[in-house]
Amino acid sequence: MRYARGDCVRDRYDICAFLGEGSSAEVYRAEDRTTGRDVVLKLPRLTVAGDLVAYKRYRAEIDILAGLHGAGLQQLLSGPSEPFMVLEYVEGESLRTYLRRCGPLPVDQVVAIGLQLAATLEYVHEQGVIHRDIKPENVLIGAAGQVTLTDFGIAMRLTSRRFALSHLSNAVGTPDYMAPEQVRGARGDARTDVYSLGVLLYELLTGAVPYPADARVEHHGARTDPPLVRSGRPDAPEFLEAILYRALRRRPAERYASMAAVGADLSNPDSVSVPNRYERDEPPPAPPGDLPPWSTTLRILALVAGVLLVVGFAAQTLHRGLASP
Repeated sequence: MRYARGDCVRDRYDICAFLGEGSSAEVYRAEDRTTGRDVVLKLPRLTVAGDLVAYKRYRAEIDILAGLHGAGLQQLLSGPSEPFMVLEYVEGESLRTYLRRCGPLPVDQVVAIGLQLAATLEYVHEQGVIHRDIKPENVLIGAAGQVTLTDFGIAMRLTSRRFALSHLSNAVGTPDYMAPEQVRGARGDARTDVYSLGVLLYELLTGAVPYPADARVEHHGARTDPPLVRSGRPDAPEFLEAILYRALRRRPAERYASMAAVGADLSNPDSVSVPNRYERDEPPPAPPGDLPPWSTTLRILALVAGVLLVVGFAAQTLHRGLASP
């Protein structure tokens, strides 16, 4: 049942507006009668109680948010035993709405947003948590340009054990912003969030994600290199192009190892190494049993030649046998 404006939840929260919904919850702005301030209610759907996957993720989000108190984060106001989440109400709009309204953003503003998110995510990672769903919809921007990271619905602790049921460990996230290892269902680490932040900043600069749907599969299959920012934003400075090129590397080992390193380069553009020519990735070695197409063709030709030799030899022997007295 969806609440309407004026409805009251638990005799305390007066619904002001419906904000949105996800796979496991509905989100409302409400006024807290006790404090008189606006809050956000994240109410689980009735189906969550009967869905083990959705229930575990909902409870995991509560547990994670209860331990995060850094700047740039939407704070959890309710206790872990409450049946729903009460969150801080943050004035502003989503980066998605802002980007649609303003178009590609000025370089200085993109750098400022990147610095704020890198600092926030550095704190999150220090608490042993990876967000795994960094995208414009999950970032709020205020009138003064301050940004707030929201929605830890698929976040996870690096120390948590994997779910025992296989379908709980499937790849989750938003395809446009998912790192290749995340697409493959790996847990990921800080470098997974580095990749997603790179996609977000690339989109803020160019108005488009680096990999459209038709190219994403090839990239996630480890066959292509990250595109250069200035192909979509000619006035982008070289240092920023170099930062995003490194953040978007398909192999985690080739990305920034931490958000602190990303923030350091964004803060000190003069120290960023900008090569005259970007190194392009070599095609990855074929895994065992996965030979390149030309090798397979040679093997087939060799097999055919061998069969023809055997057939020819047999025919010659038969002919000699028939011709002998």
